[in-house]
Amino acid sequence: MTSPARVLLADDHALVRQGVRLILDGEPDLTVVAEAGDGAEAVELARARDVDLAVLDISMPRMTGLQAARELSRRLPGLRILVLTMYDNEQYFFEALKAGASGYVLKSAADRDLVGACRAAVRDEPFVYPGAERALVRSYLERLHRGDDLPTRAVTEREEEILKLVAEGHTSKEIGELLFISAKTVERHRANLLHKLGMRDRLELTRYAIRAGLIEP
Repeated sequence: MTSPARVLLADDHALVRQGVRLILDGEPDLTVVAEAGDGAEAVELARARDVDLAVLDISMPRMTGLQAARELSRRLPGLRILVLTMYDNEQYFFEALKAGASGYVLKSAADRDLVGACRAAVRDEPFVYPGAERALVRSYLERLHRGDDLPTRAVTEREEEILKLVAEGHTSKEIGELLFISAKTVERHRANLLHKLGMRDRLELTRYAIRAGLIEP
């Protein structure tokens, strides 16, 4: 008999983690071995612990689930990743796939879909929550008919990391320490963001970060 798949669970709400853990630990082939309260901690734990699957919430402090997924995909290419979110959002779905996730599960249907999604991810198979396939295909075909491309990123991955931390109120020095870059480099990225997005100050950057789903209002 094979040992259960080892799961890392990341969500900034302890009650959500507790509920998800109850679901997964009730299955003989899945076991939660680590919990994280934000994306950066999830990356640290995944690198330190022997885990097979990371289940990541999208909206978390310091580093979002999508940012964490991109980082984990680069550093631990063998790790399977699943996004668990409250957002029934097409752009987030495509971003999750681009970030390296093999599945996208809505929290509202976690009791129904999560176990199957975890098993699919461990088998390295994709999982799309029921009801999404038709809407996604229809939307894709409509864009194709209009000659549109898939949604593109307005900012680079590094700019997105800095934008999120600026919006959360971190200083340039604190951001530099978190991202292992100099405060001067942070200031340069921040200036580039303001210019690229046509904004004037931190308040406008914060509003943009909220609209982009990087932080909660």
